[in-house]
Amino acid sequence: MPTIFDNLKIGNLTLPNRIIMAPLTRMRSKQPGNIPWELNATYYSQRSSAGFIITEATQISQQGQGYPGTPGIHSKEQVQGWKLITDAVHKNGGHIFLQLWHVGRISHSSHQPNNSLPVAPSAIAAKNSGTFTADWKPTPILTPRALEAAELPGIIQDYVNAAKNAKEAGFDGVEVHMANGYLLDEFLQDGSNKRTDEFGGSIENRVKFPMQVLDAVIGVFGKDRVGVRLSPYGTFNDMSDSNPVELFTYVINQFNQRQIAFLDMIEPRATSAGGADALDTNAPSATKLFRKKFKGIFISAGGYTPEDAKTAIESNDVDAVAFGRIFIANPDLPKRIKTNAPLNPYNRATFYGGNEKGYTDYPALS
Repeated sequence: MPTIFDNLKIGNLTLPNRIIMAPLTRMRSKQPGNIPWELNATYYSQRSSAGFIITEATQISQQGQGYPGTPGIHSKEQVQGWKLITDAVHKNGGHIFLQLWHVGRISHSSHQPNNSLPVAPSAIAAKNSGTFTADWKPTPILTPRALEAAELPGIIQDYVNAAKNAKEAGFDGVEVHMANGYLLDEFLQDGSNKRTDEFGGSIENRVKFPMQVLDAVIGVFGKDRVGVRLSPYGTFNDMSDSNPVELFTYVINQFNQRQIAFLDMIEPRATSAGGADALDTNAPSATKLFRKKFKGIFISAGGYTPEDAKTAIESNDVDAVAFGRIFIANPDLPKRIKTNAPLNPYNRATFYGGNEKGYTDYPALS
């Protein structure tokens, strides 16, 4: 019977435990330039006892940015900043993967090149969704511009460049963000993709562009160092699909053909992507629906307590569990789980933006 403290192999990496640090947007990059810096290096190095760390979502290009203060991986300065972080984590014996992100329609003109409209598969605004302008003012989501098919190879190239930059910065691998209503998820699901060309309509067509992106990233890192994040049934950012089981079964079969390193799946009960503490107890279980369909390492995220995680791993429901909010407040989370130590409570008010308060000042066990 596997336990939460058993080793886990991802490709040729051996993880010391199955407690994964989930990708967590914190909006604390150095300005101007969205550059990772020493404060971020301290934060990640404090948490390097995780089985491995998946970084906060990191935009692959200026067009891919949707929020202020999120880091990028498309400039020389950003690559140098991330190198500080990977060095700090590796020095502590940890492993770290970069999450590659294009927000698609979940953006605002103030983040975009030449103040242009955000882009998406179709010109459909996300209802009941918002972001912040470049100067941190809350704003509703604009109706995006539908991408021309001729623009898609350029976005694939942005992913390739970002993956090459991640490699140069010293990351152990990358996770392609196909979840939570951002660009690749917008292509997958028919609530947001109303295209009538080869990238819309049937499931096969909607999946085509995200798989082209995945193949391009695998071309840089190799399949053993590339994972994907999915959020079936997730409603965050106004997402929906008419047949999620058929869609995501097809997507997972595509992953199996490519033998990707891991699948990181968000449970629909945590549909607000960390935006609220309440869990939707009526939501379907993504793990129950999709775990057996995926042939590789299956990581589950969304509202787990340490006890839930232990049970899920011991019963082979999942291979590993990704923790978000409790990893923010407990930099030494694996040690606390091992010793049954109490967990620090997190402070939601300091999740996004700010300084070291609520970021690097949570106490570790002595």
